[in-house]
Amino acid sequence: MTTISLDEKQFKVLLKETLIELFEERRDIFSAIVAEALEDIGLANAIREGRKNEFVSEEEIRAILAE
Repeated sequence: MTTISLDEKQFKVLLKETLIELFEERRDIFSAIVAEALEDIGLANAIREGRKNEFVSEEEIRAILAE
C-alpha cells in the first residue's frame, strides 16, 4: 500500500479544488450542506439565548401550540 503525504499548503490547495469542484458539479449537495450548517448555528444561538431567560413551563408551550 502506498502512502501519500501532503504538507499544509498542498492540503489547502487540494481542499479548495475539491470544494470548488463540489460547488460546480453538485450545487444541490453543497447547498444542502450550507443550509444544514446555518440551521445548526441558528439553533445553537437560540439555545444560548434561551439559557439567559427564564424557563417556560411545558403547559405554556402546549397552550401556545394548541391555539
